[in-house]
Amino acid sequence: MTTTYLTTKQLQEKRQKYVPRGVSNGNVNIADYASGATITDIDGNKWIDFAGAIGVLNVGHTHPKVTEAVKNQVDRFLHPGFNVMMYEGYIQLAEKLCHVAPGNFDKQAILFNSGAEAVENAVKVSRRYTNRQAVVSFTRGFHGRTNLTMGMTSKVKPYKLGFGPFAPEIYQAPFPHMYEKPDQLAEETFIDEKIEEFKDFFVSIVSPETVACVVMEPIQGEGGFIIPPKRFVQFVSDFCKEHGIVFIADEIQTGIGRTGRLFAMDHFDVVPDLMTVSKSLAAGLPLSAVVGRKDILDVAGPGELGGTFAGNPVACAAALSVFDIVEEENLLDKSEMLGQKIEKKLHELAGSHECIGDIRRLGAMVAVELVTDRNSKKPNKEKTAEITKYANQHGLLLLSAGLKGNVIRFLAPLVITDDELQKGLDIIEKAFQ
Repeated sequence: MTTTYLTTKQLQEKRQKYVPRGVSNGNVNIADYASGATITDIDGNKWIDFAGAIGVLNVGHTHPKVTEAVKNQVDRFLHPGFNVMMYEGYIQLAEKLCHVAPGNFDKQAILFNSGAEAVENAVKVSRRYTNRQAVVSFTRGFHGRTNLTMGMTSKVKPYKLGFGPFAPEIYQAPFPHMYEKPDQLAEETFIDEKIEEFKDFFVSIVSPETVACVVMEPIQGEGGFIIPPKRFVQFVSDFCKEHGIVFIADEIQTGIGRTGRLFAMDHFDVVPDLMTVSKSLAAGLPLSAVVGRKDILDVAGPGELGGTFAGNPVACAAALSVFDIVEEENLLDKSEMLGQKIEKKLHELAGSHECIGDIRRLGAMVAVELVTDRNSKKPNKEKTAEITKYANQHGLLLLSAGLKGNVIRFLAPLVITDDELQKGLDIIEKAFQ
């Protein structure tokens, strides 16, 4: 399959010379061909993919239905520009998103290129709709690398240091992490405390009358796959309704079946006003969307929203095929089964590795938090780096996460075979040893 005549070393040297070091590389080998959950590099080495391009490949690499849809669209046209002349794919995908998104109200959907772009536009329409300016996100949250979304993002290094000033009127509310609960405190009491902290935030930091929107990841991705208590998420949603605040669910990493539901908010029995979607939406092509209440999205006038490449027809064709694959191949059920298998292996490893502090999962969104010891729960960033480095040197693409860099996250394609999964888990076991 290889088309290059350059060696891995030559390409690595060119990368160092021509690509800024600000673009990180977890694995420095050169991909040649990929299918399902396996990537083959130009030297013929195979890599099991537990990263999925950071949650982009729920339907796997080069799924035949996606490839066929993309090729068919490429033969017709690449991009007339929806702002210039409409095309069917954009409209069909908007209709599909409105049908599958939670909520019984009238909905609309608008398409963009990236997750950060979707978040920015969700904020824009919320500000226009409410005539308010303030934006609330959460500690440990991640929403993108643009100026506005950097301000909404919690982790300073490597995302924010030296890149300011940031957009004003952005505030970060406290977000519960159940692993941080003191052992002597009852779970419900801990949740009560976190709800009170959230309420106090709107007294001491920002008044709800000035807040346009609250943006929440149903599960914090870059923050370490932090799963909030259902009661907390429901309280935030109710608080927003009470105060006329637009509640936005950032489903960019959690959406399209990753958690065993099409969208993670379904687990919490909460219907957001708006939802941002990207990553696995188009199986690797750049595409994002904001979908939700028509009365909010329709408030902007013609020309006030959009973008040159927004809703590219090739990406739309891929996205429409993704929804077919999710349904035809029962990927929501497979997501739950995949997550169970990974979780089971992690619990086995926890029996002999004291560094495993917490294992958390919703569907196939799985994480393990590493600590120096289970009593202190002190983050073990060094061990995390050792394990991910070993994996990436021995045939497994593996990512870390977490505010303190001590979480290993699993984002394997939902179509992964039992053989691919076992090979990956075997490398994980060796990495821990």
